[in-house]
Amino acid sequence: MTSEINVAIPQELAFALKMQEPELSREILRLSVVKLYELGKLSSGLAAQFLGITRLSFLELAAEYRVSILGNPNLIELQQDLLNA
Repeated sequence: MTSEINVAIPQELAFALKMQEPELSREILRLSVVKLYELGKLSSGLAAQFLGITRLSFLELAAEYRVSILGNPNLIELQQDLLNA
């Protein structure tokens, strides 16, 4: 089951990005799902499922958007990793 959310987007945005509306719509969905993954609200598997792609393809997509698949460790976590190395 799917839901539809209508978002008003200025036509200038599609023009500036050189995208047609359907392409821009898909891009906004991808960006939203990748951001939710980055925030830790979605797993990579669930994010991939929502986009209809494999988990590996999603991880590659995240990398294209410069989102780390390792998360965003804080300073204490990094220090612990160095001690454990």
